[in-house]
Amino acid sequence: MEKIDRQKPIEVSPEIRIKSFEEVSKGFTKELALIEAQRCLNCKNAPCVKGCPVSVNIPDFIKEITNGNMEAAVKSIKKNNNLPSICGRVCPQELQCESMCIRGKIDKPVAIGALERYVGDSALNMEQKHEEVERIGKKVAVIGSGPAGLSCAADLAKQGVEVTIYEAFHKAGGVLVYGIPEFRLPKKLVQKEIDNLLKLGVKIELNTVIGKTIKIEELLDNFDAVFIGSGAGLPMFLNIEGENLNGVFSANEYLTRVNLMGAYKENSKTPIMRGKEVIVVGAGNVAMDAARTARRLGANVKLVYRRTEAEMPARKEEIEHAKQEGIELNLLTNPSKINGENGYVTSITCIKMELGEKDASGRQSPVAIENSEFDIPCDMVIVSVGTSPNPLLTSSYSALKTKGRGTIIVNEEDLETTVPRVYAGGDAVTGAATVIKAMGAGKIASKSIMKLFEKQA
Repeated sequence: MEKIDRQKPIEVSPEIRIKSFEEVSKGFTKELALIEAQRCLNCKNAPCVKGCPVSVNIPDFIKEITNGNMEAAVKSIKKNNNLPSICGRVCPQELQCESMCIRGKIDKPVAIGALERYVGDSALNMEQKHEEVERIGKKVAVIGSGPAGLSCAADLAKQGVEVTIYEAFHKAGGVLVYGIPEFRLPKKLVQKEIDNLLKLGVKIELNTVIGKTIKIEELLDNFDAVFIGSGAGLPMFLNIEGENLNGVFSANEYLTRVNLMGAYKENSKTPIMRGKEVIVVGAGNVAMDAARTARRLGANVKLVYRRTEAEMPARKEEIEHAKQEGIELNLLTNPSKINGENGYVTSITCIKMELGEKDASGRQSPVAIENSEFDIPCDMVIVSVGTSPNPLLTSSYSALKTKGRGTIIVNEEDLETTVPRVYAGGDAVTGAATVIKAMGAGKIASKSIMKLFEKQA
């Protein structure tokens, strides 16, 4: 076997990127993509495919890259993934397809994510040809225009279903536009994908809050089926003293102001606090997004997390980028109080932690060390400790049953809820997860809805 080093996508240097919201990773050039594609062993059993939540035929699209046939590569990947340009940027391939790559047992796994992005970007630059699909006389309402909703809508539209998406915000895209920063996912790419969806005949109704503007009962009266892909946008807090002080934000609100409302732009009318000394509590991808955003808005940023770096749930790439950009990690540290003067944040009191016995997740539980409290001066605190589904939708329709933190109960096989003809998937069902898993749920739901229509025929 020829020894070929794993290729690295081109990146903007930290000194330059912390001064702008320009995308950090520039991806592969044609030459780099070809070299990396040649590392694929084209395995017959292809364990990498089993690691993909939407079962993309990975060896097949990579083979087409090596053949120089980008149209075929695009066609191959689009059979299972409607948003390859997006998934190639934000999905944790290192925990999914790449973790099962046979090449990884020899040296390093094939950079499947970067190759997926390369093909996805090529698709966006090609003229999209949409064949006319004969309508089958069925209508489906999709609640939410995030990854789950977009995936479900696209698959149904391609099979002749008339689809209408209802989105609460004034822009479509869900977490892709309000949650993920421009430097990780340029919004023009998301818009291109949405434009392609519109070309399939999908309608999108913006500024429409299901459960308030329109009731689910009304949707059931006017549509043959409903899919709920409304995500998990309700932030959780620490429930400690001082969280009501000026200068304390949820990561959701902070990122929505910056990403969806464009608060970072010079001509923006959306107000945003620009702290000088910012504390971000949490260590997931959302925490990294908030920390790196605050850094770009001119702050010195410290991240506070109660476990060690090994337990941080964020992608390793995001953690490395954060450290490169000068974000300080305060590990084995847990906030216990937020302090202030005249209603504004002045510091945060933390306590040192140590790792004890393993909990249900398999991670060692953090245990507080007595008499180890200390203060960190700051003028702003961003809390990023998780989210749950907004209860507005489910509380407005009692027949739709939920559990735990408000996640919707579904049949695991077909994703039908406790209400006939109503299906749900993505973060609204699982709690906060990944883009690709939400897309996978959208695909499962679309298949279930089509089976429902077959039974009715």
